Amino acid sequence: MRRIVLVALSTLTVLVLLLGYRTSLAGRVDEQTSASAGVTPGGSSAVSSGRSTGSTTVTGPVAQTQWGPVQVALTIAGGKVTDVDVPQYPDGNPRDQEINDYALPVLVQETLDAQSASIDMVSGATVTSDGYVRSLQGALDQAAL
Repeated sequence: MRRIVLVALSTLTVLVLLLGYRTSLAGRVDEQTSASAGVTPGGSSAVSSGRSTGSTTVTGPVAQTQWGPVQVALTIAGGKVTDVDVPQYPDGNPRDQEINDYALPVLVQETLDAQSASIDMVSGATVTSDGYVRSLQGALDQAAL
């Protein structure tokens, strides 16, 4: 009899925990829908020139990941990447923000050091790293680097 009660309470506890679990995607559906409205499949890209500095800004395609979109914008001068901006990245909850607060600066620095998309993934931020590299490669392809 004691085993039955223990099994029943354990099962009930597991069900309560499973039903109460909130994924990091909770609340992101409306944001993603509004953010992606007007974006063509495969993302969009743009190239613009900075006339006074002789630099060019190349924006890579939006890489859709399971946690949200990632997009990279490169500033190129003299055939080299001089600056990296990440205008879109997953930030729908505190955990996403925490991960990207440490991962994005590492990815940006590796991009500036490598001058290519051959960079290491950031441990604990694999999904963001993958989206970053895909968008980065698209921007580098546009810039013919």
